[in-house]
Amino acid sequence: MKRKRPGKTLLVFSQPFVPDPASVGQHIADATMELARRGRRVVVIASDRGYDDPKKRYPRRENIGGVEIKRVPFTSFGKSRGYLRALGALVFMVRCLADGLFRRDLGAILFLTSPPFIGAVAALLGKVRRCPIAYWTMDINPDQLIVLGKIRPHGIAAKVLGAVNDFVLREATLVVALDRFMRERLNQRGNFSAKTIVIPPWPHEDSLEPVPAADNPFRARHGLQDKIVIMYSGNHSPSNPLTTLLDAAVYYKKDPRLEFVFVGSGTGKKQVEDYMAEHSLRNVLSLPYQPLRELRFSLSAADVHVVSLGNGMTGIIHPCKIYGAMSVARPILYFGPPSSHIADLLQAHDIGWQVPHGDITGAIKAIDTIRTASRESLEKKGRAAQQVIRQSLDQTRLRNQFCDEIERRLLDSPVPVPGGVNTPNFAG
Repeated sequence: MKRKRPGKTLLVFSQPFVPDPASVGQHIADATMELARRGRRVVVIASDRGYDDPKKRYPRRENIGGVEIKRVPFTSFGKSRGYLRALGALVFMVRCLADGLFRRDLGAILFLTSPPFIGAVAALLGKVRRCPIAYWTMDINPDQLIVLGKIRPHGIAAKVLGAVNDFVLREATLVVALDRFMRERLNQRGNFSAKTIVIPPWPHEDSLEPVPAADNPFRARHGLQDKIVIMYSGNHSPSNPLTTLLDAAVYYKKDPRLEFVFVGSGTGKKQVEDYMAEHSLRNVLSLPYQPLRELRFSLSAADVHVVSLGNGMTGIIHPCKIYGAMSVARPILYFGPPSSHIADLLQAHDIGWQVPHGDITGAIKAIDTIRTASRESLEKKGRAAQQVIRQSLDQTRLRNQFCDEIERRLLDSPVPVPGGVNTPNFAG
């Protein structure tokens, strides 16, 4: 590929960035490092502390893979206290605004949805600095907050958040949705189809080679060698309910063959640990996020991976954890609504089982199928899942599609296109 002169800077706003283990930070790192490899100058504004674990601290200034990272203090205090999280978000947005206003070489802005109002900062900068902006939509608010019951559908907060989101969508030159349901939801707010593309979040295949159970140090370290391991790995959130799975774990508490492993963190982690204490669950193991270098061992330690999507969350969030599970050739046990991107994958390919939330009988039936299945039948489903990744959802293909669109619509356009008018559609 012909390397291009750096030209003006692509400024990126993202609270998490590698080596932080948050999935969002890993995906933005993949994209920005590829753009840097292509000869683009990329500057990322990020937090100097861990997104989930604020005890972790990272260098204030760093260059990773050609990407210049500027980490700012007092912008991440974890998720345990809402007011501290809001304070960190506010400080982060102010620092991003200042950098965008006074950066001489600003060419374009790419932002995600963390923190939620960062899009307003980017849209304001786009108008003032007359530069194109790209909106990588990892989730949609106020929709998520409304479904979770945190704000009223017609309350002031919902109206303010909705107005902000509409402003951002109007000003964006490019909007990246994660699945067709998310694109449809965004287009309900206006006619944004010309600027909206669909690119799912890719798996990190270079870190996700399957590891045989007999050779897996993670299984050995946690005493899982002779177990049937059902694993949930990722963010523990009310948007990804785990109650039905936990109730099933209680049902199987005296079955020595089954082990339920929960890896990750988030506000829903307490529910897992409360279940463990309340029901004396010795068949449940709760662990923190694993370092990226250990991810292939932890994900491969599962015989089956759980993916959960809350009722009403279709098109609002996208559980990208499914791709990691598929990459290590493991079948999927999906808890969630029948109309979703995850359900589409399971209906199109023989790679797992689907259970509605609250259907304990259905969960037990699915787990009984898993526990009595032969090793060969589970591996067959896992290989089918891995083949789907290789054929249509691999990291290189999706990442390159994303970077191609950033270059074409933001960096190579001679004149910024206000609001993305007359830009061609790309279905992804």
